[in-house]
Amino acid sequence: MFAIIGMLVVLAAVIGGFLMEHGPIRVLMQPSELVIIAGAAAGTLLVANPLHTLKGVVSGVLMVLAGSKFNKQRYLDALKMMYDLFGKIRHDGPAAVENDVEAPMESKFFSNYPNFLKDHETRDFVCDTMRMAIMGGVEPFDVDQMIEADMDVHEHEANLPVTALSTMADSLPGLGIVAAVLGVVMTMSALGGPPEEIGKKVAAALVGTFLGILLCYGFVGPLAANLTKLAHEEREYWHVLRVTMIAFMKGTSPLLATEMGRRAIPGHVRPSFQEFEANCKRSVSAAASTEAAPADSAAAPEPAAAS
Repeated sequence: MFAIIGMLVVLAAVIGGFLMEHGPIRVLMQPSELVIIAGAAAGTLLVANPLHTLKGVVSGVLMVLAGSKFNKQRYLDALKMMYDLFGKIRHDGPAAVENDVEAPMESKFFSNYPNFLKDHETRDFVCDTMRMAIMGGVEPFDVDQMIEADMDVHEHEANLPVTALSTMADSLPGLGIVAAVLGVVMTMSALGGPPEEIGKKVAAALVGTFLGILLCYGFVGPLAANLTKLAHEEREYWHVLRVTMIAFMKGTSPLLATEMGRRAIPGHVRPSFQEFEANCKRSVSAAASTEAAPADSAAAPEPAAAS
């Protein structure tokens, strides 16, 4: 949403300033120049990138226009899901979640978290890691190394559309010059005609340069920069899940593991402990009493034996 507002502000400032100088708005309406620049830019994008990168560019632009999905509620839902998953493993054993992890789309547990199921990359990231956790015999350090490799590969793939858009933005001023040169060629062919006609053709040629620079610095370049930030936000989200899962694999309680994940959330979207507690099914006291129950039952026979 903010990206769309920003684009409108760019257009309003440029066109508004032009009108304030009593510039004729019709001069800027040169569809042929726009076809040359936009078409050539799209062609360079097709030439320079494979199909999966082009799909990433389209989906990335749509994500930028829609706005970031990594808000406070997204993190709260993730922490709640991990808290419930860890609690189920603690209470019923690792075998209780084996089918959920193997087939998350058919899982009754994960069906409570539709946003998680829609995000297939995060879904695979969590399920692949938890599969290692419930298998046993794998050290948390080794799992952490696998997670880091997975995150590095994902970050590299997420940056490919950014690179493609940045390259396209860099080409736009040059393509604007191409459109301007073609306009000059048309102007030269009209020499000897009415001065008004020659003036219109020169203006149209200069609009080509104007459009190339405006599209580069006013639209495509900022889109690439925004997409870079979204990729970084997704890595931060995965890092929170990483911290949470590794903490649980080291034997930490579900409550403490998810609290460690909460502490890894960026400050501007980090929920308070009270918000996190209220979002979980069990309160902190209930979780503490559940974990203390086995220890109390184990200590109970000692007084009886003494008596």
